[in-house]
Amino acid sequence: MNAVVRARRRGRELWSAGPFLAPSLLLFALFFFYPLGKTVYLSFFLTNAKGEAKSFVGWQQYAELFASPDFQHSLWTTLLFVLLTVLPGLLLALLLALLVEKPLRGMAFFRTLIISPVTVSVATASTIGLLLFNPSISLLTYGLKFFGVPDIAWLTDPFWAMISVSLVTVWMGLGFHTILLLGGLQAIPQELLESAKIDGAGYLKRLRHVVLPLLSPTLFFVLVVSVIGAFQSFGQINILTAGGPSRSTHVLVYSIYRDAFFNFQFGSASAQAIVLFAILLLLTLLQFTVVERKVHYQ
Repeated sequence: MNAVVRARRRGRELWSAGPFLAPSLLLFALFFFYPLGKTVYLSFFLTNAKGEAKSFVGWQQYAELFASPDFQHSLWTTLLFVLLTVLPGLLLALLLALLVEKPLRGMAFFRTLIISPVTVSVATASTIGLLLFNPSISLLTYGLKFFGVPDIAWLTDPFWAMISVSLVTVWMGLGFHTILLLGGLQAIPQELLESAKIDGAGYLKRLRHVVLPLLSPTLFFVLVVSVIGAFQSFGQINILTAGGPSRSTHVLVYSIYRDAFFNFQFGSASAQAIVLFAILLLLTLLQFTVVERKVHYQ
């Protein structure tokens, strides 16, 4: 009898919450579930130039996709880009958060300077990158010449093009990640740090055994967000290198963009988008099942 009463009570609560949830559910359905379903649908069809489904081909596009050397190259390029941006960006943000967390005189200015990329759009950051890596007007080039470093073809050499795009991407996310980690550091109880200091623990021991374990939830969140953001990077690649040179920065998102809006192969682009979604879902689940075990929640 009690179970029936509880079930009825839950039903009334859900019915009462319905009007409050309806706007959010409508937005999710309109901007997430419908585009996702449409993408899955188009991935099984050949389409015309307008993106209308014309001929059902089933799993053929997925089979052709995985057999395509261009797709395999885009996938490996994306993985390389993720490796070059996620861990370096996370470590640099952690280092800066540890530096600016100290209540020193004038530190507010340096905090503002470090987190300023938060206010910069992708287009603006990419334009700054173009100026920075321009061989004729770049201050970076002149600075390296002063130390005897020969000219570097930042955006025209396949190796340095990937490095350049990665540097711009790390800088773009640095402010946001530093803010998150700084908030996590300031949330650590000072009593624990003072107790460890009284027990004779030096800075490195306090960092390893107190700070990092208590900061691990924030580090884990930044890691997950960074991985998803790196896989979805597009704007800076489109502006800086347009996937070149020699397809060295032709990541998966850029491949989807080219197939959809230049080659008008919306079915193939949809199949690539679903593969990207599956990769992100798998990696996120992997992080939650493996990496989260090392997270210490208070």
